[in-house]
Amino acid sequence: MSRDTLSDLLRAVRLRGAVFYYVSCWEDWAAEAPPAREIAAAVLPGAEHVMEFHMVAKGAGWAAVSGFAPVRLGVGDIVMFPHGDAHVMSSAPGVEPARLGADWVFATRHEPRPMPVAYHRGVREPGSAAPIADADTILVCGFLGCDLRPFNPLVAALPRLLHLPAARAGGAIARVIDQAAQESTQRRPGADAVLERLAEMMFVDTARRYLDGLPEDATGWLAGLRDRYVGRALALLHEYPERPWTIDELGQQVGLSRSALHERFVQFLGEPPMHYLANWRIQVGSRLLRETGRTVASIALDVGYESEAAFSRAFKRLVGLPPATWRRSTR
Repeated sequence: MSRDTLSDLLRAVRLRGAVFYYVSCWEDWAAEAPPAREIAAAVLPGAEHVMEFHMVAKGAGWAAVSGFAPVRLGVGDIVMFPHGDAHVMSSAPGVEPARLGADWVFATRHEPRPMPVAYHRGVREPGSAAPIADADTILVCGFLGCDLRPFNPLVAALPRLLHLPAARAGGAIARVIDQAAQESTQRRPGADAVLERLAEMMFVDTARRYLDGLPEDATGWLAGLRDRYVGRALALLHEYPERPWTIDELGQQVGLSRSALHERFVQFLGEPPMHYLANWRIQVGSRLLRETGRTVASIALDVGYESEAAFSRAFKRLVGLPPATWRRSTR
């Protein structure tokens, strides 16, 4: 495979991170976070989709999202909510949570980051000094933002609650958590930038390890990456979106008949290869529209359309706006 398809997608959907809270917890504690969509404008302005994560720097706890059994967390564990669900973090299942409402998040959004917050049967004043050395549990909490539109198959491929135990995280992620904790408390110059990069690196590593742990019969975009034939086809489509692909040619490149490739692609991704290619071309085109000043006509050719008109029709069909109008709306 000549293309790192996961990195390719993450660049295209503009993954970005932010560490917001350094949370110290004593005895019985519980906090309920609102759905990410309610606070997205406060924590990551401009992000179309927001995911929350928590890294356990000390102690233990539980994470829960509606409809699923609570998950036990230990030191060095990471838990993420890829679909932006409301969730509860607690010392034990059943502890009545204090809700961090959207109003509180917006009211404190200009506080220096990461904001210290202490829990002990409720929330202490954010930003106040707290004896964190004596805390039973310490969490480093933050958010990851990305685009969903025009096309982002990764988020749909992730579970509502993604737990990465320390045993599976490896030494590199343990060092990330330690560094995040240090940067959160020492507040050295450049800490915000360091924490943003650490959050993004943590997400990529978590996604990779989730991919490594998928069962053999798993489906979805990540499972497709792992498949010998679908993974190769995805790499080719990502690397050469401008080529006039046919399913026959793609099948020849990966070593399958057109019918076998079609069936395998649908099995993993839920759509045929040419439909995926059409969506990917629009995603690549949207990035060029947003990040460059090139003409719509030149972008159309670069992503595989024979004319500006054909690209504009396809773009509007998927996004709901013509390319030029969409470009103005994102600036």
